[in-house]
Amino acid sequence: MNGYSELISSIEESRTMAISSLVKKLKSEGKNVLSFSAGEPDFPTPDFIKQAAIKAINDNFTYYTANEGFPPLLNAIVKKFEKDNNLEFKPQNILVSAGAKHSIYNILMALCNPGDEIIFQAPYWVSYPEMVKLAQGNSVIIDAGVEQHYKITPEQLKKAITSKTKVFLFNTPSNPTGSVYSKEEIIALAEVLKDKEHVYIVSDEIYEKIVFDGEEHFSIGSIDYLKDRTITINGVSKAYAMTGWRIGYAGGPVGVIKLARNLQSHSTSNATSISQAAALAALTHDSDDVDEMVKKFNERRDFIYDALNKINGVKCPLPKGAFYVFYDVSSYYGKKVNGYDIKDSTSFCNYLLHEEHVGLVPGVAFGNDNCVRMSYACSFEELTDGIERITRGLSKLN
Repeated sequence: MNGYSELISSIEESRTMAISSLVKKLKSEGKNVLSFSAGEPDFPTPDFIKQAAIKAINDNFTYYTANEGFPPLLNAIVKKFEKDNNLEFKPQNILVSAGAKHSIYNILMALCNPGDEIIFQAPYWVSYPEMVKLAQGNSVIIDAGVEQHYKITPEQLKKAITSKTKVFLFNTPSNPTGSVYSKEEIIALAEVLKDKEHVYIVSDEIYEKIVFDGEEHFSIGSIDYLKDRTITINGVSKAYAMTGWRIGYAGGPVGVIKLARNLQSHSTSNATSISQAAALAALTHDSDDVDEMVKKFNERRDFIYDALNKINGVKCPLPKGAFYVFYDVSSYYGKKVNGYDIKDSTSFCNYLLHEEHVGLVPGVAFGNDNCVRMSYACSFEELTDGIERITRGLSKLN
């Protein structure tokens, strides 16, 4: 008996962060490791945003702000939601937090009681199940495999809902798969939720700006009959290459937001003042930086998709958003080479990491052990080298 919290002891370390740490360790040992595990753009934060932060420092904007965020940023978020997402909010409907992850955590804690059921799909973002544990809820996971392009159906959602369901946790564009739900697909899911008035929708839309092939992001909270029980999560991390600035935000019903604000007031208090000033600049200035970044991601997506599908035994669906490919490598399970026994996504990734110095994230971390996630938020040179190493490593298994 160690006396530690049973709840916190049940939480697993983020697999993505664990892989990143291992890659850094190998690099420190002089190994030439290519890491494709990072969930962040490799582009620098645009200069106009950095200059806004520098100005904030020079203007001594270094004190506490209001817990929920300083008023100009709240107003900018209200306008952003209206312009981009057809969501009507007032400042009292908004909470600024230390990243979108923090926003989701705050909202789940505000909504859930012990034993409540939270529905989400697999593949899922690695933190969803652990956040549900922290909220003392129960995860109800709907399997959306490669044959469904990693998207659930209305029939699956309907079957999963019970009297204990409290939240439908929805993510599009998706991490880890890059799948994007169309407006028609979202409306079909919404129809299932229409008369389920006990169910809240928490919509994680952090990748909304990064979509390809003419896809258009659609917010489920803009559907009239769901707006009073939908909380929309977003932030500046992905669209503006601001992962380290740690600014996310939530927009939703006043009652839920008030509870989340109360929680935050006793945990972190306000998000960093300097980062809020930078986020304000990001949301209020027209810039070509986002479009240019998405264009480059699109080019990389096309390259990595074509290259992976040329490898015997790899099944890689075409992602329509974000900056990941999530591909099936289960045909290699049962293979043995050089002392490595490939039996699941973890042993597969361990093999490539130590044999070819390529860092991927095991799909088991996202609820699908047949697959691995690979980020293409890196240079073409790294992608080309990575494909050569992966191809070489897998050829040894054939």
